[in-house]
Amino acid sequence: MERTHMSAFALYQTMSVDVSPPAKKSSPSVAVKKKKKKENGVTIKKVSAVKAQVQTEKRKKQKKLLKSVKREESLKHSTEEVEEECVNGEDESLEALLTSLTRVNNSRERASQLFQWLINPIPAKAFFRETWEKKPILVQRQNPNYYKGLFSTAEFDRILREEDVQYGVNLDITSYIDGKRETHNPPGRALPFTVWDFYESGCSIRMLNPQAFSSTVWNVLSILQEQFGSMAGANVYLTPPGTQGFAPHYDDIEAFVVQLEGKKHWRVYNPRTDDEVLPVVSSPNFDEADIGDPIMEVVLEAGDLLYFPRGFIHQGDCLPDAHSLHITISSFQKNSWGDLLQRVVPVALEVAMEEDVEFRQGLPLDYLTYMGVQNSDKDDPRRVKFFSRIGNLMKKLSNYAPVDAAVDQKAKDFLHDCLPPALTPEELASSVQGAPIKWECGQVMDAGAQINSQTRVRLLRAGCARLCSDGEAVHLHYTTGNSRVYHKEEPKSFEIKSEHTDAIEFLIHSYPNFVTVESFPCEAKEEKVELAELLFERGIIHTEEPL
Repeated sequence: MERTHMSAFALYQTMSVDVSPPAKKSSPSVAVKKKKKKENGVTIKKVSAVKAQVQTEKRKKQKKLLKSVKREESLKHSTEEVEEECVNGEDESLEALLTSLTRVNNSRERASQLFQWLINPIPAKAFFRETWEKKPILVQRQNPNYYKGLFSTAEFDRILREEDVQYGVNLDITSYIDGKRETHNPPGRALPFTVWDFYESGCSIRMLNPQAFSSTVWNVLSILQEQFGSMAGANVYLTPPGTQGFAPHYDDIEAFVVQLEGKKHWRVYNPRTDDEVLPVVSSPNFDEADIGDPIMEVVLEAGDLLYFPRGFIHQGDCLPDAHSLHITISSFQKNSWGDLLQRVVPVALEVAMEEDVEFRQGLPLDYLTYMGVQNSDKDDPRRVKFFSRIGNLMKKLSNYAPVDAAVDQKAKDFLHDCLPPALTPEELASSVQGAPIKWECGQVMDAGAQINSQTRVRLLRAGCARLCSDGEAVHLHYTTGNSRVYHKEEPKSFEIKSEHTDAIEFLIHSYPNFVTVESFPCEAKEEKVELAELLFERGIIHTEEPL
């Protein structure tokens, strides 16, 4: 990756606004259409009603937003210069970056480089040390083409015309007017005629799983999921000028807001209480009176990035002179210590009760007379003794905690959540998808190539497969059979013979190196080839050279 001068960017860790001159493109008309429109038997009744509301709301917001823009100097704080090991130099396009990443041998390193590109010029180490799960941060680049190629309104339109996009499943129509958040989804397929009419009326459009339709988004997310060790998802938001599609709220994910086109005015607020720091679930919609003053108020322009942790309340609305297209990349949903302990503690308690008589001893005969809420204000030494006993048992419980087994359970869920690998041309040619067997002249043609003991193989990705035991059998769980649609497929796994587990572990720990089938720690040569063929057919391994 080429190096970039730091001065090309403005990095703000507090409030910052940097507004460009008004865009030349004028706002689309929001005049009420009297004629009802029909498409595939669906009467679009909501559009005209929304238009009337939006027209009034836009006039009020235009004055408010323009006033906010004029406060730029009072909002702008000093820039913090970053002097660590970040990537400086000329910007590299996404297309060029993804091409260069195909030459990176290790998929974990691939993920690290792509994430560094996402957050440049912030060094990744500094980001995870100082910002991750702690505070919002803004990157302003003055480079509208930085994220070009990731997604666009043209791609949005193509998907609507060519793909089976369903309201409520793949796409939502939303509005936020006079403090009221509404969804306007008709039933059935979302076709361009209806979707763009909603947009013209002032409604926002949210695509829920763009990776199912966009190969580039799929590729980016499938790489980034190895950086996070957690599902990487995305939503795309298209918002008309002078409107807002969503109420203030907080999410249960780490959010990277990537501005692709136009610009958007954002306000970010601290969690309201300590209980809402890094929350387990997303919030309901808030009223303005519930959330106080923003700690950050910015205008994102194309090429800019805004990150905020789960629990930080946020809302975004469009300036009157430009539309907005952004993609929010998310991760770390239900990936906390508490989520892991929810799996550890019940099993640990079950094991402790089986193996330790102290956990099976009876409670004091009279404990109901001094314990419980009705007795919580009593100054009773028996309560002190009771709590001491509970504390000792809790400490002892850790001796029975099946931590590795619980981690494997989390890993199985993660592998089910994962997108399948987006293969590079080299991986495609050397995997089962590029194997030299084809249909020709009315029959199956086999080029005769096959795996043998001298074939060199490795895992397709560092994290694409994992050995897990349920206490009775060992299964290999893998991602290569997953769908680009979240959980469309059942979890993929198959049982591994006990005599083959060492060979699977050998393959996993050998990555990113290729190893010969002969080197598998199996007893018989035939078993080695048989195991390699099985893994190859499932798409879990690929060969160093095409077969």
